[in-house]
Amino acid sequence: MTRIKTLAASLALAAASTAFAQNAAVVNGKAIPSSKVDEIVAELKKQGQAESPELRNQIREDLIMREVLLQEADRQKVSARSDVKAALDNARTRILASALAQEYLKKNPISDADIQKEYDAAKARASGTEYRARHILVDKEEDAKAIIAKLKGGAKFEELAKQSKDPGSAANGGDLDWAPATNYVPEFSQALTKLQKGQTTDTPVKTQFGYHVIRLDDTRQAQIPPLDQVKQQITEMIQQKKLAAYQKQLREAAKVQ
Repeated sequence: MTRIKTLAASLALAAASTAFAQNAAVVNGKAIPSSKVDEIVAELKKQGQAESPELRNQIREDLIMREVLLQEADRQKVSARSDVKAALDNARTRILASALAQEYLKKNPISDADIQKEYDAAKARASGTEYRARHILVDKEEDAKAIIAKLKGGAKFEELAKQSKDPGSAANGGDLDWAPATNYVPEFSQALTKLQKGQTTDTPVKTQFGYHVIRLDDTRQAQIPPLDQVKQQITEMIQQKKLAAYQKQLREAAKVQ
């Protein structure tokens, strides 16, 4: 009889050991599979994080804490609240829509030919002239005229640009970097393209943003980076176009009353 009890105890211990190996932890009777830890470790390794016992233990502790919080939320029936139901519904919609988009892109992969075609089209659109300009933007015309007068008197454009209401360029001496004229509103563009290199507008240029004093520093033929530098951006742009077309197709096929 003693031998039978010992054998039974051994079998029970073996079964418990197997269950423990299958589970990272058991929280109030609810198992957290070890495979869950493995999944998270694998994802972190893809992101460049090194696997270690400390990492696995931290993930295990995080999963335990999540389960504790989830069980307490269930105990307090938090999911029955209307605002929580709405949030869960919204989260479910976002997750499923994202999964659907990924599934569509997986079934409709972007080829190198697609990327090359989009790149060539971008190069064609980029042909023309780019301008390296500076500007000072103020609210009142008389302020712009006063700036022009100071410039004619020998004041430095970069110094006066500090008073510009355009924060993006004011800190850089009014520099707008290289851009085609089409990047600007029509009034600005028309004034800019009439300037010679190093020339500043003689009169304020009025736009919807205020009054500009513009200086043209240089011009060049439009440039576009090599394909290998922009391949990822082009891929993402094509993906967005594909998804937009797919969404439009689904919308048109839907019966909406």
